[in-house]
Amino acid sequence: MPRRCPNCDSRKAMKRFENGTFTIGHAGLETTVDGLSGWRCAACDEVEFDARSAKRYAAAGDRLVLQDRERQRREVRRIRRKLGLSQVAAARLTGGGHNAFSRYERGEAVPLPAVVNLLRLLDKHPELLKELA
Repeated sequence: MPRRCPNCDSRKAMKRFENGTFTIGHAGLETTVDGLSGWRCAACDEVEFDARSAKRYAAAGDRLVLQDRERQRREVRRIRRKLGLSQVAAARLTGGGHNAFSRYERGEAVPLPAVVNLLRLLDKHPELLKELA
């Protein structure tokens, strides 16, 4: 029985592939995963990995997410220290709870994009901190 594409519902379009190479990207980071197998739709290019390949692909993506969180954790700490703010003062400035920055800097929580964007702006223009304080 032909495999139906889960994306475009095309019949007979799913073709088996072996030993494929795929690149995964997340937040400017990239990794390549070799030796993946599964099915690709000839009609819409949708890919469906077999179980083993899906686990390897997902694990590689998870590693990128963790790398990004570590990079962000370090960036938040560096900028906060550059601005001369305590963790409590930084949390007050950004509207977070009293221990928010402690959790961000330990990697236990991910700051909202607005917090990261504000810190990046202040990193480039620290004189603006006076306007906010």
